[in-house]
Amino acid sequence: MLETPQLLPCDGCGQLADSRHIALRLMRLEWATRFRPIHIQTLLLSGIAPARNDEFLYNPYGQFQGESRKLLRALQISTAGKSVESVLTEVQKRGVMLIHVLECPLSGSLSWFEARTLLEKQLPTTLTRIRRSLKPKQILFISAELPPVVDKLFGTDWGCPAFPSMGGAFLSGSSPSEAEFQAFRAALPASHAQTA
Repeated sequence: MLETPQLLPCDGCGQLADSRHIALRLMRLEWATRFRPIHIQTLLLSGIAPARNDEFLYNPYGQFQGESRKLLRALQISTAGKSVESVLTEVQKRGVMLIHVLECPLSGSLSWFEARTLLEKQLPTTLTRIRRSLKPKQILFISAELPPVVDKLFGTDWGCPAFPSMGGAFLSGSSPSEAEFQAFRAALPASHAQTA
C-alpha cells in the first residue's frame, strides 16, 4: 500500500505543503538571506512569490525573467556583461530588499478568492517579520496581488513609512509603462536611486 505524503500548513504561505514545497521555500530563503542588506533602506513588498525560479530575484543561477527583470529595470540595474552575483550585490548595496507576503508560489488548484484569503491571513506574520527582523526605513508595495488587500495594508503600523502608488501598488502590471517606472523611482530615497 502506498503511503500518502503528510501535508502540513507552510509557515511561509499558509498552503498545505509537502516536503518538496518546504524544501523550495527554505532554498529561496537561503538565496535571499545571502543578499540581504545590513541596513534595509527600501523594502519592496510583493504579494505572491513567482512560480518559476528564474523569476525569483535572488536565484543565484537566475536568468532574471518576469518579476526579477521588471525590478532590475525599475532600479535601473543592467545585467549586461555581469554575473548574477554582481547584479544581486548591486541591489544589496543600494539597501533594497524584496520579500513576498506569500513566500511560496501558489498551488495551481487555488482560486483567486483562496489566494486573497491566504494573503490576508499571512499579513500579520509578514508585519511581525518586517517590524522585528527586517526594520526597513521605508516600504514600497509592488505587484498586482496587493491592491485587493490594500485596505488591510493601510490599517497597519509598519514601523516605518509605507508607500503604495495611486493604483495601490507600484509595478503591478506585467509590462509597466515608463511613467510607472518613473513613479517607482521617485519613491526611492534619492541616495539609492540610480540616474539613467
